[in-house]
Amino acid sequence: MTAAGPRAGTLDEPQVRAMFDRIASFYDPMNSVMTAGMHHRWRERAADLATVGPGDRALDVATGTGDLALALARRVGAEGEVVGSDFSEEMLAVARRKAGAAGAAITFEWGNALDLPYEDGRFDAATVGFGARNFSDLDRGLTEMARVVRPGGRVVVLEITTPVKPPLSTFYRLWFDHAVPVIGRLTGEPDAYTYLPNSVKRFPGPHELAARMAAAGLTDVSYLITAGGIIAIHAGTKP
Repeated sequence: MTAAGPRAGTLDEPQVRAMFDRIASFYDPMNSVMTAGMHHRWRERAADLATVGPGDRALDVATGTGDLALALARRVGAEGEVVGSDFSEEMLAVARRKAGAAGAAITFEWGNALDLPYEDGRFDAATVGFGARNFSDLDRGLTEMARVVRPGGRVVVLEITTPVKPPLSTFYRLWFDHAVPVIGRLTGEPDAYTYLPNSVKRFPGPHELAARMAAAGLTDVSYLITAGGIIAIHAGTKP
């Protein structure tokens, strides 16, 4: 498989699934290397913006290895429900092991973000952390997330964004365009870690993403930029 596709940073859905299956075993350590361990803090902030509490029900879409689902589980408690959905079985297997080690009662199950297998309004919140840029149809994925959330519930999108002001913008380009692909070659999966920076570049900026969340039927859409401009966390409410 190569990272070639119709546009830079895009892959067909089966290729994306196969890529994540292959990198699942070292996905977590790579995240820690690439973010200096900060990705956990960003997920905690995203979980805060989901505004769930004890007894609530939350869905984490494109859950990967389950870190955001674990953050949600800490907020809803034993009386709540968290479902982590992903189309990579290997990533789900890692997520299940982590949840078991943490004693978290999370249901991890296969699902496609573009056709979520849940009834309308089932959840109090739906989140996605670093997965929306892998949706082959972003608008459909956002609409599906909004559909499965009850009126008054929240939809939260945590993603990498591109800083525009130096010196961080310069460092960002050097890191993502040069250092990350080199690290990827060391893992034996250079295509995956070339796809990553390209997928970030093609993803909508914060203002456009907010507009697309509104178009998906959400209200009061807002976002915060953190980590010096590298991370954007969007949140909207189901009317």
